[in-house]
Amino acid sequence: MRPRGWAVTDVGRKREHNEDSFLCSDDLQLYAVADGMGGHLGGERASRMAAEILEREMTVRLADSPRAEMTGDAMAQALGKSTAVASKAIFESAQSEPNYAGMGTTLTGLCFHGGSVTLCHVGDSRAYLFRDGRARQLTEDHSWVQEQVRAGLVSADDVLVSRFRNIITRSVGFEPAVAPDILTLLVETGDCFLLCSDGLCNYFSPEELGLVLSGHFYGEAGSALVAIANERGGDDNITSVIVYVANALAAPRAPTGLDS
Repeated sequence: MRPRGWAVTDVGRKREHNEDSFLCSDDLQLYAVADGMGGHLGGERASRMAAEILEREMTVRLADSPRAEMTGDAMAQALGKSTAVASKAIFESAQSEPNYAGMGTTLTGLCFHGGSVTLCHVGDSRAYLFRDGRARQLTEDHSWVQEQVRAGLVSADDVLVSRFRNIITRSVGFEPAVAPDILTLLVETGDCFLLCSDGLCNYFSPEELGLVLSGHFYGEAGSALVAIANERGGDDNITSVIVYVANALAAPRAPTGLDS
């Protein structure tokens, strides 16, 4: 199994600063998206710290364990502890520097091991799996409106127009500790994973994401998604990380569907 990733980030049409960060490491088989909050100074710093600390911590933890032999529990523990280190560091930085007060970030990442992938998720950035021509969301937003949906107080359609949709209920660094959602699943050759900030996913249904992914080379699909998000408003920073899972000898797949 050989994951290959491509990352694209864009400031969007309404913001002056890009508070998104990403991690796209084929060597580590580790990929992540972080969407910062706390003003442009704090947001940029928090998301950058999250990505950098995740990469640093996972480099050490992966060096200690043969990847092919890592269980889902072992990888979940590695990702969870790395996220905890990032949350504590961001919180302490915010406490010591007034310009960064209240900063935090989403963090949605995944790491491959053996024939599986483990996903670690905090906030409202998202992960999708594109398999057999269909895209499905793997994560659940940690947001106020999603809690209202779970409680049956609003419909999923209401989320898209709610003025509270940007309020997240869990983040990395706003408090010293955070509990991420963690999921491990088996990987199939040909799978494609999409990690993205809400500046992208707010403009697409899973069905539309599937159309774009099926109609482009994966190395070009991220730019296509960003362009469409900007055409539809570009209200926020936009980040996409696309990861294609090939076998050791395969090349990235050519488009087979409709161009979008």
